[in-house]
Amino acid sequence: MFTLTTERLVLRDFTPEDEEAVHQYASDPAVCRHVDWGPNTPAMTRAFLTDAALEAALVERRSFTLAITSKADGAVIGSVAAWEVSAAHRRAELGFVVNPKFQGQGYASEAARAVLELACSRLGAQRVQATCRPENSASASVLAKTGMVEEGLMRAHMVIRGTVVDSLLFAAVRAEITPPDFA
Repeated sequence: MFTLTTERLVLRDFTPEDEEAVHQYASDPAVCRHVDWGPNTPAMTRAFLTDAALEAALVERRSFTLAITSKADGAVIGSVAAWEVSAAHRRAELGFVVNPKFQGQGYASEAARAVLELACSRLGAQRVQATCRPENSASASVLAKTGMVEEGLMRAHMVIRGTVVDSLLFAAVRAEITPPDFA
């Protein structure tokens, strides 16, 4: 099982035992309002965990979808991911979601910083990018705190539940990424 430890967190591969904790936030309409997945049914949450397990079993991983867990008590706080977008151009993306009861405590920033470095070190990324909806100021703040730079507005970037939406594009390049202090 892959694990990455930060000051307060353990980022690790998901297990089937995480289903209840994941479903708690993944089924929440407020959590899913800015993303193109969810709110999850129980079957959708199980499918997510199955996909994460298949990804984790690959000999040469090109993506990491990890549970954000508390180092103190092992509670599942959310999910963070980095995945290769283009091997030829050495580009990766990252994303995250945090259960509302853990939001506002810096966990998303801490996890995203660690995975940003992981995208460079394990995936060989030269550039790591992420998007969020312009109205999602909390996610924009997390991305800025990781050291990513807002590069602009991507108009009509996605369709979420039948509605065309814009996205803000954030990115960091390898030379700008400061490795976090892993515990």
